[in-house]
Amino acid sequence: MAGLVNSLLILFLVFQNSCLGYRSPLSVFKRYKETTRSFSNECLGTTRPVIPIDSSDFALDIRMPGVTPKQSDTYLCMSLRLPMDEEAFVIDFKPHASMDTVHHMLLFGCNMPSSAESYWDCDEGTCSDKVNILYAWARNAPPTRLPKGVGFRVGGAMGSKYFVLQVHYGDISAFRDNHKDCSGVTLHLTRLQQPLIAGMYLMMSVDTVIPPGEKVVNADISCHYKKYPMHLFAYRVHTHHLGKVVSGYRVRNGQWTLIGRQSPQLPQAFYPVEHPVDVSFGDILAARCVFSGEGRTEDTHIGGTSSDEMCNLYIMYYMEAKHAVSFMTCTQNVDPAIFKTIPPEANIPIPVKSDMLMMHGHHHKGTENKDHSSLLQQPKREEEEVLDQDFHIEEALDWPGVYLLPGQVSGVALDSNSNLVIFHRGDHVWDGNSFDSKFVYQQRGLGPIEEDTILVIDPNNAAVLQSTGKNLFYLPHGLSIDKDGNYWVTDVALHQVFKLDPKSKGSPLLILGRSMQPGSDKNHFCQPTDVAVDPVTGTIYVSDGYCNSRIVQFSKNGVFISQWGEESSGSNPKPGQFQVPHSLTLVPHFGQLCVADRENGRIQCFKIETKEFVREIKHTAFGRNVFAISYTTGLLFAVNGKPHLGDKQPLQGFVMNFSSGEIIDTFTPVRKHFDMPHDLVASEDGTVYVGDAHANTVWKFTTTEKMEHRSVKKAGIEVHEIKETVVETKVENKPKSPELLKMQEKQKLIKETGSGVSFVLITTLLVIPIVVLLAIAVFIWWKKTRAYGGDSEHKLESSSGRILGRLRGKGSGGLNLGNFFANRKGYSRKGFDRLSTEGSDQEKDDEGSESEEEYSAPPPLPAPVSSLN
Repeated sequence: MAGLVNSLLILFLVFQNSCLGYRSPLSVFKRYKETTRSFSNECLGTTRPVIPIDSSDFALDIRMPGVTPKQSDTYLCMSLRLPMDEEAFVIDFKPHASMDTVHHMLLFGCNMPSSAESYWDCDEGTCSDKVNILYAWARNAPPTRLPKGVGFRVGGAMGSKYFVLQVHYGDISAFRDNHKDCSGVTLHLTRLQQPLIAGMYLMMSVDTVIPPGEKVVNADISCHYKKYPMHLFAYRVHTHHLGKVVSGYRVRNGQWTLIGRQSPQLPQAFYPVEHPVDVSFGDILAARCVFSGEGRTEDTHIGGTSSDEMCNLYIMYYMEAKHAVSFMTCTQNVDPAIFKTIPPEANIPIPVKSDMLMMHGHHHKGTENKDHSSLLQQPKREEEEVLDQDFHIEEALDWPGVYLLPGQVSGVALDSNSNLVIFHRGDHVWDGNSFDSKFVYQQRGLGPIEEDTILVIDPNNAAVLQSTGKNLFYLPHGLSIDKDGNYWVTDVALHQVFKLDPKSKGSPLLILGRSMQPGSDKNHFCQPTDVAVDPVTGTIYVSDGYCNSRIVQFSKNGVFISQWGEESSGSNPKPGQFQVPHSLTLVPHFGQLCVADRENGRIQCFKIETKEFVREIKHTAFGRNVFAISYTTGLLFAVNGKPHLGDKQPLQGFVMNFSSGEIIDTFTPVRKHFDMPHDLVASEDGTVYVGDAHANTVWKFTTTEKMEHRSVKKAGIEVHEIKETVVETKVENKPKSPELLKMQEKQKLIKETGSGVSFVLITTLLVIPIVVLLAIAVFIWWKKTRAYGGDSEHKLESSSGRILGRLRGKGSGGLNLGNFFANRKGYSRKGFDRLSTEGSDQEKDDEGSESEEEYSAPPPLPAPVSSLN
């Protein structure tokens, strides 16, 4: 029996050591938990380089550590080590820079930076080993989003261990006050294996000479492709000031297929490949840069200074993981003859408006002053002033409201105290069994929702402040709040509109429509979707709806006034035609009412007084659906729907200049993913809340000015630093209703369950093998007792000795886990060698105009078809 005990003790020790060696998914952040960077006080919000997102994902914040360049055309570099040895994948890039201070940024991946300092002059080099280009940004380019299932591989045996950020400060006049800059990029990484690996293919001319005065000079590059298939999804062109147009093609069996064509004088962002292009073994990749030597008095060569030129085409691609190559280059012209048949478009410069041109070299003071005085003399409209602030929003990662999970969230709004109000469906769900062919609700037997369907949420800590709406609704849909604080809601099962007093749980103040009776006259609705109330006149506008295609107008007392709209048919709907008018927003400054024409994938705006059609806002990026819209000073916000089978447009939110209709920003959540973003609301300060009817949650997005310090100087106007908002965790001790306490207890349970599930799972997985082994050992002991009698203890002891010997190994003094972990300690950063700077993108030219291009890469695989509600 003693032998059995010894054996079990040995097995327990082995498993205990295994437990000690196990690292939870978030343990990688422990050594960074208390670590902060010694940044300047002006660089608030950048002190945590690693930001946990969930058990598999994290964000990596790569920023300049508060630098002040002393001369123009300064290139500064800094490095950050991947906080783990295991393999991970970069799936998103979010830049943090302004063209007012930064000319461009490049992000490299490598295993050995050129310096161990917190930052250094890039003339010393970027990396001392093989370098991969992961990302490039210039001139207020929007974020680059990779297709779903695609990621840049880092860490592990094959990926880079370090990120090196290179920032080019062109004109440093913005640093006259010696303020600090913390420009950089935030990476979203995941440990989840990605089926497709992203990479960069760089086509670059190295021997082009541009004679002085020569009107047209071509720089041609071509290479045979001899690897596994790759799929191209984005491109970026780059030259200095003599470049006119850069074009890239795939040549297969003599046929030229365009990859991308762009003027290098426009913002040098990554642009999407309009039509999917795959490259297979035997294809030729070809590129042409067109230059002009006019104005030069001597030969111009390829080089890294402002007086030199460059001809670069960066192509982003993805490959199957098992065949992936992260970086490839082409610097030759292996088949000059093929350029005899290059498409004529490659030789035609792209016209660029004067206000979009990139300004190269240093500004002349006279011109600079003239430009500024001209700008100051012209009054700007309110919305133009907003756009001048480099507007950008991102998810507020510290907001816990994403974990509320109340039910299908159908509507969101903001009250007069800026509290978030959400309208949800509790345990009711809209599915294919909810209505018959005549739109009559089929699940009345379930009764109304037995919990409060309207929740007032603290915008800071997501605490439930108030709740109402119990036993009133069957399938909640739209929510809005008028200037007096009254709630206006719609119920698609009841086919009604309700006006509710938020301070009372009594009967509704006003009801429009007939309960459970769909119709299309002035007394009936058919699945009404949303309500908007004019803040001046009190006039009520109802979008009606899923089975009617109209907007209905009522007086403030609920008296029918008029209606307009009709159902659209065909692929080219006319103004005033709707296919599910799904969301409304009033634009008081312009006297307009705008409608999210959901299934037509557009926004229509009408004059409030005359109902006259004013404009349509429609973008390819919307895809086929626009679910919801919201207006705040000068800006129009929107969310689209799930792409249909074969569509390329991703699910995302949009920020638009209302006057021009142009998209100036897009946004998606980091935690979780949009599934059916059903409604959104925006506040005056740019905070946006999005409610999702399938994910049963609400996301909060805030402007980057709130989350971090931004190094911005505009026309001599000082921008004050804004501190990162600290989430308040304490709630006033006020009396709460039983429903409120129940909802808050539900929130607490969800959070505690989420935090404890990993520990329980790990403990269970470790205990099960021990129990199994214990049972086996007891069974063996029992068998041997029967077979050998009293000699069994001796034999088992002998057997356990042999097991222990194998565990110790030859010549071992015992099982030493210390030696095992000692071999996996960190590395030394001493002894880095300096190498010359990479010359692939070292332009020396000043920034030009900002970009209004929006880029989201097409998904590699078809997305599921959008569903109901």
